Amino acid sequence: MKYLITGAGGQLGSEWVRFLSEQKVSFKAYGSDGLNISDRSRLDEIFDKEIPDIVINCAAYTKVDQAENEPDEAFLVNETGVKNLVEVCKQTGSKLVHFSTDYVFPGESSDNERYPEGYPEDAETNPVNVYGKSKRAGEVILEQSGIHWLLVRVSWLCGATGHNFVKTMIRLAGEKDSLNVVNDQFGTPAFTFDVVERTSGLIQRNQAGIFHISSSGKISWADFAREIFNQTGQLVVVNEVSSSEFNTVAKRPAFSLLSNRKIVTSGLPQPGWKEGLETLIRQLKNQ
Repeated sequence: MKYLITGAGGQLGSEWVRFLSEQKVSFKAYGSDGLNISDRSRLDEIFDKEIPDIVINCAAYTKVDQAENEPDEAFLVNETGVKNLVEVCKQTGSKLVHFSTDYVFPGESSDNERYPEGYPEDAETNPVNVYGKSKRAGEVILEQSGIHWLLVRVSWLCGATGHNFVKTMIRLAGEKDSLNVVNDQFGTPAFTFDVVERTSGLIQRNQAGIFHISSSGKISWADFAREIFNQTGQLVVVNEVSSSEFNTVAKRPAFSLLSNRKIVTSGLPQPGWKEGLETLIRQLKNQ
């Protein structure tokens, strides 16, 4: 079984590289500098050479605010890039494993009551910003592709590599005694090591279709920040504020919780968010 990883330099891609290296699995990994998935000719060149059995697509345009001002760039990667991957996978017979986001859902506050366990995989999608729309466009390409595919949605992604909320809070705690953090946006983090391990479990079970992967529990960003400081021993006061205090270019969802019921039913575990945070903080300390 041979794997090919795209977006290998990002949070999720670098975790796949670590995981497959430890598993001693045959794979090739390409960062955005070596492979832009919107470049069809480059994809053809690489697939002709590698002929992978499984493609792990971690390449994505993820600049949420910037996407509002450059939608063409977001759709080029998140829609056209997926279309290109689908076409080359058809030629090689490869299975395509693709990652998406909670941002494909509307994220309305009222959905907190409508979906107390989080959005199920078949909930109606209705993204409210360009980033979410571009990711949903890629999902549609995949769903209509006719190839063997697996789509994993994650929320509040955090890992040892790249930029994320946990690393930002730890950094800011070294600069400030108090921080304003929103308390009216709810969800739960997905940790890269957990996403990779459980996605690998789905692959081993030959699963297809859409799955959600995140931690158990439901928290606000303020709750998350407070626990980060608790576990790191940093003395920082968390001031809970509404999202209206932050002027962001793109609208942010008030509700981002993803239901894990389907993946748990598949026989895979659902770790708690505090447990995942402990593991990540340990990894960061050992870097």
